[in-house]
Formats: sequence, structure tokens, C-alpha cells
Amino acid sequence: MLVFPQDSNLTKHTNLPDLPACFQLSVLPWTPCIYLWLASPFYILYLKKNNRGYIMMSILNRIKTVLGLMLWIVCWTDLFSSFHEMSQNQSKPPIYFVTPLIVGMTMLLATFLIQYERLKGVQSSGVLFIFWTISVLCAIVPFRSKIVFLLALKEFNKLRFTMFYIYFGLTLIQLILSCFNEKPPLFLTLKNDCPMPEEFLDMAIKGYKSPLENKDLWLLNKQDSSELVVPNLLNEWEEQATFRKAGPGAEPNHMSVSPEEEEEEEEVLLSKWKEVRQPSFLRALLRAFGPYFLIGSAFKLLQDLITFVNPQLLRLLIDFTKQTNAPLWWGYSLAFLMFGTSLLQTLILHQHFQYCFVTGMRLRSGIIGAIYRKALAITNEAKRSSTVGEVVNLMSVDAQRFMDLTTFLNMLWSAPLQIILALFFLWQNLGPSVLAGVAVMVLLIPFNAFIAMKTRTYQVEQMKHKDDRIKLMNEILNGIKVLKLYAWEVSFKEKILQIRQKELTVLRKTAYLSALSTMAWTSAPFMVALTTFAVYVTVDEKNVLDAEKAFVSLSLFNILRFPLNMLPQVISSIVQASVSLKRIQDFLSHDELDPESVDRRNNASGNGADVINGTFSWAKQDQATLDNINVMVPQGSLLAVVGHVGCGKTSLVSALLGEMEKQEGQISIRGSVAYVPQQAWIQNATLRDNILFGRPYVEQRYRCVLEACALTPDLEVLPGGDQTEIGEKGINLSGGQRQRVSLARALYSEADVYLLDDPLSAVDAHVAKHIFDNVIGPEGALKGKTRILVTHGISFLPQVDNILVMVDGRVSEMGSYQDLLKQNGAFAEFLRNYSLEDIIEDDEVTVSLVDEEEEEFPEDALSNHTDMVDNEPVVNEARRQFMRYTCIFNASRSASCFGFVTSAFTSTSHDDKFGSRQTMLLFFRDFMIYNVKFKVYWEYAKAVGPFLSLFICFLYGCQSAASIGANFWLSEWTNDAQHNRTQDQVSMRVGVYAALGISQGVLVMFSSFTLALGKIQAARKLHQTLLDNKFHTPQSFFDTTPIGRIINRFSKDIYVIDEVLPSTILMFLGTFFASLSTMIVIICSTPIFALVIGPLALIYFFVQRFYVATSRQLKRLESVSRSPIYSHFSETITGTSVIRAYGRNAAFVLMSDMKVDENQKSYYPGIVSNRWLGVRIEFIGNCIVLFAALLAVIGKDKLSPGLVGLSVSYALQVTMSLNWMVRMTSDLESNIVAVERVKEYSETQTEAPWIVTDKQPPPDWPPKGNVEFADYSVRYREGLDLVLRNISLKVEGGEKIGIVGRTGAGKSSMTLCLFRLLEAADGEIVIDEVKISEIGLHDLRSKLTIIPQEPVLFSGTLRMNLDPFEKYSDEEVWKALELSHLKRFVSNQTSKLDLECCEGGENLRYKQEQLVCLARALLRKTRILVLDEATAAVDLETDDLIQSTIRTQFEDCTVFTIAHRLNTIMDYTRVLVLDKGQIAEFDTPTNLIAQKGIFYGMAKDAGLA
Repeated sequence: MLVFPQDSNLTKHTNLPDLPACFQLSVLPWTPCIYLWLASPFYILYLKKNNRGYIMMSILNRIKTVLGLMLWIVCWTDLFSSFHEMSQNQSKPPIYFVTPLIVGMTMLLATFLIQYERLKGVQSSGVLFIFWTISVLCAIVPFRSKIVFLLALKEFNKLRFTMFYIYFGLTLIQLILSCFNEKPPLFLTLKNDCPMPEEFLDMAIKGYKSPLENKDLWLLNKQDSSELVVPNLLNEWEEQATFRKAGPGAEPNHMSVSPEEEEEEEEVLLSKWKEVRQPSFLRALLRAFGPYFLIGSAFKLLQDLITFVNPQLLRLLIDFTKQTNAPLWWGYSLAFLMFGTSLLQTLILHQHFQYCFVTGMRLRSGIIGAIYRKALAITNEAKRSSTVGEVVNLMSVDAQRFMDLTTFLNMLWSAPLQIILALFFLWQNLGPSVLAGVAVMVLLIPFNAFIAMKTRTYQVEQMKHKDDRIKLMNEILNGIKVLKLYAWEVSFKEKILQIRQKELTVLRKTAYLSALSTMAWTSAPFMVALTTFAVYVTVDEKNVLDAEKAFVSLSLFNILRFPLNMLPQVISSIVQASVSLKRIQDFLSHDELDPESVDRRNNASGNGADVINGTFSWAKQDQATLDNINVMVPQGSLLAVVGHVGCGKTSLVSALLGEMEKQEGQISIRGSVAYVPQQAWIQNATLRDNILFGRPYVEQRYRCVLEACALTPDLEVLPGGDQTEIGEKGINLSGGQRQRVSLARALYSEADVYLLDDPLSAVDAHVAKHIFDNVIGPEGALKGKTRILVTHGISFLPQVDNILVMVDGRVSEMGSYQDLLKQNGAFAEFLRNYSLEDIIEDDEVTVSLVDEEEEEFPEDALSNHTDMVDNEPVVNEARRQFMRYTCIFNASRSASCFGFVTSAFTSTSHDDKFGSRQTMLLFFRDFMIYNVKFKVYWEYAKAVGPFLSLFICFLYGCQSAASIGANFWLSEWTNDAQHNRTQDQVSMRVGVYAALGISQGVLVMFSSFTLALGKIQAARKLHQTLLDNKFHTPQSFFDTTPIGRIINRFSKDIYVIDEVLPSTILMFLGTFFASLSTMIVIICSTPIFALVIGPLALIYFFVQRFYVATSRQLKRLESVSRSPIYSHFSETITGTSVIRAYGRNAAFVLMSDMKVDENQKSYYPGIVSNRWLGVRIEFIGNCIVLFAALLAVIGKDKLSPGLVGLSVSYALQVTMSLNWMVRMTSDLESNIVAVERVKEYSETQTEAPWIVTDKQPPPDWPPKGNVEFADYSVRYREGLDLVLRNISLKVEGGEKIGIVGRTGAGKSSMTLCLFRLLEAADGEIVIDEVKISEIGLHDLRSKLTIIPQEPVLFSGTLRMNLDPFEKYSDEEVWKALELSHLKRFVSNQTSKLDLECCEGGENLRYKQEQLVCLARALLRKTRILVLDEATAAVDLETDDLIQSTIRTQFEDCTVFTIAHRLNTIMDYTRVLVLDKGQIAEFDTPTNLIAQKGIFYGMAKDAGLA
């Protein structure tokens, strides 16, 4: 090769610089070629995998192809001309042959790619765009050189000259053409591409003009959807679980394993017998998501390397300002080079972030999916160890932690790499003195390690307190009505505050630790610089600190600052994530129910269900609940299971479902199963969806099912018919309706075996008879099916095929009704105890009666509630809201909507995806579109303390001032070198520099400490006001607001206020003051820069506003779509046994995945928006670098090298600060939403005061128990009809009043008015001369007692459940237990009164819970007792116990009973019959029967008249 003399005079020391010819002929044309050849194998592979369809050949495509071929011809013309010259004996260097050959081949490759992309459906090609850009850039230099050469020499090779300009023109046209999009490919299924930033621009413009809706969002990329992500993670976890320590007790994990796989798995287990490795969830995560994440890591590596180019350019720039004769073009080139590298850095960094965030998003989908699937499969024992609250926490907080960690995870290796590179360049700059700086860093490591360890221990402790608090809060919200009725709020509020106090104590310790750590890290780069410079100048007198050394070192120290700052954050994030990892891993490692425990294959015996020698327990180590059970149920027969409370009837049903641990024996069930649990489980979906439960809709069959389950009359009253949306937990249905829907679901499923766990107890007697005759009985819809019915209604027993009597977990006897009577055993005894009056002899109860019972009352249509617990007024208030919403959504579908649906509502569009009933129903209030106003920031500042807030800002200002001072001082110090007055001032220079730097460190620590104080104060205040408000909120709020949403405020939002928001503020203040200091420094050194700041600030502000408007709406859409994930999850957990029984696991998993994907759909544009913004904001930062450098070049004669160094090294920092500042601003705006949401729920309307001091009744009130209703009316709220109208009645103390009436008559409303859960619209209630509306709620409620229908127990001791204020002695508590027939049960327990009750009383039977409520009433022993259907779901024996206890113990009390079974009130003093909210009849039972009115009709129906 011919080597040209590399004369630097040609390139640098001249006013017309040029590159050597060899360079122009080799390096420049080869660069784009090397790029394309390296990129194309990977790109072709990528296109092969991601085929998007086929694009028709377009004009654009044809032109590109022709141009590509022309370029190839041009290059090879060059090649052949060289051969021609060689044949003419003109010797040419090899480069003239190599270059045209390489470039020509590359053009053919580019042309091939153009066509290949078309076939694979690529509309615009990034790879080729970059190729053409590099080609044009590399051709610019020869373009200029050739013209200069031509002007100077006048003679040239005409062919080569012409060919080059044709080449240049063609590449330029190719570049321009590659900016245009091709048509979309044919056969493209959906627009499912990753959006480009320009696509985001469309969304941003839309979001800026009007609020974004769900339909404006992009579809989720297939590879980010749960459908692909979750199975991928689960497969990896399965593999890990297979390696579990194998031993005799090892069980395979059944999450998604078929029997064949199970055998394989067992073999693997045996082969790994010696393995002791725990299954590692971390390893599963790495294998599932690692490869994609590594692409992001590669970008990070590239960005780290480019970071170090700018300090080198800064060295050249300072060097340039020192030289008086350097050509100006060199300075400008340096300025633009700095700008170019910064720009490249920006683009690469954001590619890295995109990969990281998408990985985070997939991680979250994967973790939520895995937890959801696991929750459907875990055993009851495992369920006991993790409460609903804890598992929801795993999904929300812990999954979120992983998501946050992925962003910074690369810093784990990138930070050390940057530190090493920085130190390498520093060594070159300052020599061994750098070791002094390294020593400082090494000393800081143990200090920070100690802090990280302490933080970790605190973290674990805090998570525990948080779990406890959420768990208790969940229970409180579930049982809030009971707390209000018993006036127990204060006691439970204290319990929450005690846990919160512990949480805050830990939080305070953590905050102080992080303040120390912040100080160490902020001061670290300065301390390193100080020790390095001080050592450098004192070690050797010849060492002079000039501008070049100082500011290049300083910019390297600034690069050091970021990894040093990030490392502790990453470490603490990893610490937090490791805590979360352990929690998730423990949960996923729980035992699962064995799907093989019940043999579902057709059993040989021909029986419908068999249990042979079965022994079952609820947990492996528990004693057996069912012992030696032998049951055979012939195919198609009806078996009734009877027995006393707690004898194991429900356990038997659970065993047949495979829900219990089988210790020995066999169970087989023939065919599919339908299950009706004791407490109906209703989904938040339409009534029809609840019945169909995923089966196809068949009109005829569906109508028959509704008819048989007596649901037809209900549909007439519900506003949307069977399309009515049922709220969470079936809030807008009564207990009886819920039970009938549950039964209809079973009937519709057309299963082979029906397990009915006491379905008739929650409905009225005549409805029960209707259902038995039409569904369960010998002539019912299920005749011919195998039915197992747990029941307490002895009236149906003569009609069943076989009866199984259970006593204490064993089968006592089994046979037909007649056989068992003849045997004269336990069953005969059981029957004799109950007079047969309960058996309905009158068989005339027909459907018409049911119709009559469910009669529609138009004026009270909305409050249609059967006499069930949920008929409380407030719930009806909730129902009304629901009905109104559902009316709106069903308006176009259902003509039965009420008059108040205006035409505007009716025309609401139903095509809107987000407007589907499901989503809209409960999101009405959550989705309010308004700006996060200054007011919210002010609220937070007030919570921190206004003076404290100002003081924090002041400290940050001082700290920046100290930092600027130190750097200006350094700039002066470096100028000493020029004036040769160095040595005499060294100690003074070092001293002042040290003083300024150390004062900065101290100020940082102070500001962090004060911020920590402020954050604790704010966290305490905001939680306290939220809690206070929620305890004072009226019941109606809880009935209309899903619990998930309130819990979200207490968990996610309080977590943000506790931990996320303060650190965001800390970083925001840091970056804001850093950016401000940069502006100040640059303006001080080059005042003309002030002119540039204006336009740049304007662009900055505009871009930021534009982005924040859209980003905030995306954030809101994201948080609105987050709640349903958790609501659906807690709903699923409560219904796992039903879901499993019907085999609907897969469908529910799919539903959960859809909800997660819906949420990620609004999260993904948020990621893209951050990238879009980042690139634009950093561009502004890069412009600042450009202008600072240009101005330094222009004014180099006036500026000292020290000032140039100072201003450019500050400018290089600003990009990072601006980028972080915007991210922090938007994070701040996003996170401050938590304050706004907490505030919103802290300001909801409150109920009347608990205690009115000047109106307190005397302590012994009410002495007699007289109750008077004086012209009393009540409505659910303003503007609705009255529910009770002008009720006037007097009840003397000690009277027993039975309250009866048809559905919707207002029975429950009446009793709840006594407790003032509903406030009067008119009139008064007077108890013993005291108007109840004038006294405090607690004074009133603590003097009344209610036994609610559905018992509510809280986790804690039994004693706490009976007497949370500890007012009574142990003797009194034992006495109450004895009277409520629980003494035997409790004294048999080892812990006696300290018996732990699980969440929701899960370790007690339903009947025992009912008796605990009776014990509460006995303990309070107030003058007035209200029984709200307390005997609905209790078997006859318990019913007798409760009734006799009430008769003896409350003899002198006034008792109001909402009667369910008329025989319980036949001996009451008087009976009140309500009809349509008015008193219809009020007299003694005997007189009423004699009057032959409404009561007589009801008694006749029940066979009592």
C-alpha cells in the first residue's frame, strides 16, 4: 500500500485542514461497509423470526432497488477503471482495487436487504437508515477535498471524479428515501408493533388536547403479554422446583404438571436424591428474563465507554485556549465533537432504558401470574399461613420492587466499570496521587456496607409491621359494620395506630441511616478530589495544578459521582428486592392440593360417589377431623347429611372436593361436580355471568334454571334484569338471592354429582320448599343426578333416598328415613327433640306464592331486598347507586330501566372498550380528570411543616453555594500556574478548598436529616387523618366503595408517601439545585450565555408540560386499571373451592392475565413517553454543552483556561442533571397523586360525632328500655323515596317484638334506624325520654346490642373478639360463654380464652361464630336487643339453644327480632307487620291470626295456622 506522509500540518496547523488521501480512500469508505456487514447477519436472523407479512412492490421500493444497483455499477466502474489503468502500465496502490470492490459488494448487500425487508413486512428500516447516514457523513470529507484539490491543481482523473459525485448524489437520495414509510404489509393481523417515538407524539398531542381514554392506547406487544411471559417464567420455576431437596417427604409441585410429567418428575427427583439445593426463584427469573435484559446491558456498556470521550475533548479544548496561534476551526470542531458524543450517548442510554423497563414490566406480569396461579392451588394449611392481605402485598408491593430494580440493576457492574475507567484516566492525568483518592473511596465502602446491612434488617422488620397493618385493616374494612354497631371503633383504631407507630419507628431509623449514607456519597467525589489535589501538589514541588489537569480530573470526578451515588441506591434496592424475593419464593414453595386425591375416573362400583376408610384433616399435622368414613352414594340418588353443629358435615363435602388432606382411604366421584357452598360466593359480574359461570348461553335451559331457583321474580325488580352488574361480594343482592344464584349456577352446569352444603338455610321456608320440590327433591330438575345435601331442615328428610347421620367426625348411621326411625338410634333421638310442627304439611305452597313473595313494589323497586342481612339501609343506599350505574349501562339493552335515566344517559356509546359495564361500574369516582394542582403540594408541605419545608430548601441552596464556591476557588488556584506564583500559596489554596468542600458535606447531612424528620411527620399525619376519617365515615361509603380500593389507599398509597415520595423529593431538590448551579457558573464565566438560556428554558418548559400532561393521564389510567387486578385476586381467593370444584381454574387465570395486560397496556406508553422526553430534554443539555464550548472558543482571548475548564466541565454535568430533574419532576407529579388520593379519602363526609359532651345520657340509661317511634320516616339519601313512612309506635320496656313483612317492606331499615346507621328524614325515635338523634353515636350504640345475621370475627384472641376494651372480668366472660353454649368447646382448647381466631374466623365453624356473637350480646347485656335474622343458617338444635338463652337471659329486656321462622316469634308479646314501609298490623300473634290479615297468610304458609 502506498503510504502518504502523515503531515499534521495538512490536518491541524492550517486554516484549510484536510485528511490524508490514504485515510480518505480507506477508513472513510470502509466504515459504513464494516457496520453493515456486522449488523446484517443478526438483522436477517431477527427478520426471519419476526415475519410481519408481505409488502407489495411499491414505486418507492422500486426506486430504492434501482438506486442500489446503480451504486453497485458506479463502484465497480471505478474498479474496472483501475484495472484499465493497470493495463496501461500505470501502477496503482492496492487500495484503488480493494475499496471499490468492498463498497460495491456492500451496495449489493444493501439492495438485497431492501428486498428482504419488503418480503418480511418491514415498513421502515433502522439498519439501512443508519448505513446511509454513515455513508453520507463519510463521503462529505472527500466531497470537500476533491473541490479544494480541483481549485488548486486544475488537473484530475475525470472518470473517478465524476463517479464519486454520482456516488455521493445517489447515497444522499437513498438517505432521503429511507426516511419514508412503506405501505403496511398484507395479512397483518393487528397493529402490534413497538411504537416509535413519532407515534408517541400523536398520543402526546391527543393527551395534551383532551383526556386520554383506554381506546387511545396501543395494543400490548405479544411478547410482553402474560400469555407468553407467565408460562415462560413458570416453566423455569418448575425446573427449579424439580431440583428441590429430594427426600422421603418430597412431593412434586403440581402447578402445571400432567400425570405423565409427574412420573418423569419423580425419576428426576430420585436421580437428584443427593441434591440439597432449595428451588431458587431468582435463578428462574434470570433464565426467563435474563437474555432480553442483556441486550440493554450491551447498550449500557457502550454508553459507559462513550462517557469518557468528553473529558478527553475537554483537555484538548483547554489546551486550545492556551495556544494563541491555534486555528479557530479546530476549536469549533472540538465544540461540535463534544455535542456529537453527548448526542450519541443520549440515544444509546435511552435504548438501554427501554430494554430495562420492558424487562421490569415483564417481570411484574410474570410474578403476578405465578402468584395468582399458585393461590388457586395451595392447601388450606398454606392458606392459613398467608392471609389475603399478605398475598395481595406480594402482588402489589413486592412485584413492584422488582420492577423498580431492573431500571438500575445494570449499575451493579456498570458502576465499578465506570469507577475503574475514571481512575485509569485520572492516573494518566495526576499519576500516583490518585491512590490517595482511591484510599478515601475504599474507606467509604465498609461504612456503606454497614449502613446497607442495617437497612436490610430494618426493611424486614418494616415489611412485617406493614403486613400486620394491612391485614388488620382488611379485616376492619370487611367487618366495619359490626364495629359501628358495637361502637368498637376506638379499640381497633388504637390497634392500628400501635402497629403504625412501630412501622414509623423503623422508618425513622432507616431515614437517619440513609441521611448518613447520602452525606457519604455526596461528599465522596469531593473528598476524593481534595485528597488527590492536595497530595499531588504537596508530594513534589514540580507538580503544578494547572487548568487542564484540574478540570479534566474534575470532570472525571463528576463522572465518578454518578456511579458512586447510584451504587448505594442499587444496593438498597437489591436488599429490598431480596426481602421480596424470599417472600415470593416462600409463597410459591407452599404445598399444593393433590389433584389425584379424588379419583374422578368412572369407578367400577357404579356409585355416584364413594368414600372408603377415609380419614381426613385440614392440615397434615392436625388431628383427623373426619375419622374412618365409609360412604357409598348410589348413582342418581339423593343423600341427606344431618348432624349437630360441628360434627363434620361441611368437612365431608370438602373432602369429596379434594380440599382436605387425605391421611388414608380412597375417595372416588363419578363424573363432573357442581358445588353450592354454605356461604354463597358471588363474582363481581352480571347476574347472568354468575349463573352461566363460563358455560355457553342456552335460552331454554337458562329460563328453566331461573324458574326452578325462584329467580324469575327477582329479575323483574333488578334494573337491568339478568344483565344487572353484581357488585363486589354480591352487594346488591340479598342473602337469599345470593344463595339462589349460587344454586342456579350449579343447576346450569349440568354436572354429574351435586354437593349442596346447606343451601336452603338462607331462604324463607316457602322458597326453600319451592326449591326442594323443583330442584333438589325426587321430582326436581336434578332427579337422576347424584346429590349430596347437607341440611338442617328436617321437613325434607322423608323425601330423600338415604340419610347419613354424623356425630363428632364419624358416620353414626346411614339408611332411609324409615330404616333410621326403626333403628331408634341417634337419628330418632335427633328428630324427637324437635316437634314435627316444623314439617310443612301444607303442600299447597306453589310457585304463585313465590311470585307473591317476590312481588314488585314499584315505588321501592330499587331497594328490593329480601329479608337478608344486606338489606340494611346503607347497603340499599349502595344498591341504589349500583342500580343507577347499571341502569346507565343497561339503558340501551333493557327496556325495564327506570324513568330517571335521562336520554343523555341512554345515548351513551357502548362500543367503547373502556366503557364496558364491567370496568365502568366501579371506576366512576376513581377516574377524575383534573390537574395535580399546587394545592396537593401545599398539602404535603403542610404535613411536613411549612417552616421545615422552607428550611430544607434553604439548606439545599447553601449546599449548592458551597459547591460552586469550592469550584470557583479551584479555578483561581489553577490560574496560579500561568502566573508562576504557585508554591507560596499552596497551603492557603488547599485549606480554603477543603473548608468549602467539608461545609458542603455537613450541609448535605443536615438537609437529609431535616428531610427525614419532615417525611416521618408527613407520613404520620396523612395516615392518621385517613384513618380517623375512615372510622368516622358513614356505612353507605363502605357499601358503595370496593374494599380493594380503600385497601389500595392504605397499602400502595401510604407506601408511596412513606418511602417513594421522600426519596423522589430528595433527588428532585438535588438535581434542581445542580442544574441551577450550572447555569450560574456558565453565566459567570461567559455572560453572553444568558441569551441562550431563555430559548432553551422555553423549549425545556414546553416539552416538559407537553409530556407531563400525557404522562399524568397515563399514570391515572394505569392506577385505575390496577385496582381490578387486586379486587379480582381477593375475590378469587375467597372462592377458590368453588372455582376448583367447577374446574374453572384456567378461565380465572385467563381473566387475571387479561386484567394484568390491561394494566400493562397503560404502563407501556408511560415507558415510551419517558424515552421520548429523555431524548428531547438531553438534547437541550447537549445544546448547553455546545454553547458553553462555542462561547469559550469565541472568547478564548478574554478567558483564563481555569474559567473555560470550569464552565465546560459544569456544562458536561448538566445533561445528567436535566434528565434526572425531569424524571424526578414527573415522578414527583406521579407520586404526589398518592397524597391526593389519600387526601380525597381523608375528606369524605363523616357521620355524626361519636360523643356529644353536653348531651351525654346518664350512665345507667336506658333504665327501662321503652322505645317510641314518633311519626318516623327515613330515606336512603336526599332526593329518593322514603323507605319507612310515618311510623308511630310505642314499645314498653321488656316487650318482645317480632318484625315480619314481605321483601322490601323495610324490616332491616327499621332496626338499623335504632343504631342510626340511617339518619331520620322526619320524626324522632325516643328511648327512655332521650331523643336518640341528639346524643353521640357511641353513647347510643354502646347501649344497644345486635346479633347480626352474618357473624364477623377478627383475627386475635377469642377474648378480644368478645371484649375488645377489656371492660369485663374473666368470670363474666366465662359466664357469657357458658350461657352461649361455648364453654365446653373453649375449655377443651389449650389456650382457653386466648384461643387465636383466624382472619374471618376461619378456624371456627359457622355455627360457633354465630354463638360467639350471642356471647358478645350476653356480655354487653344491654336493655335493648336486636336480632337480625340471627337464626337463619343455624341448625335446629342450635336454634333452640339460642332462643331459650334469649328467653331466659333477656327476659327483662326489650327484644326486636326480624323473624325468619315464624315459630320463633309465636310467643312474643306483639308482632309488627310492615308493608311497603308502613305499619300494616301491630298486635299480639293470637289477635293477628284471628284478624285473618297479612300475618295470618304468612303463618298459614308456614303451617302454623
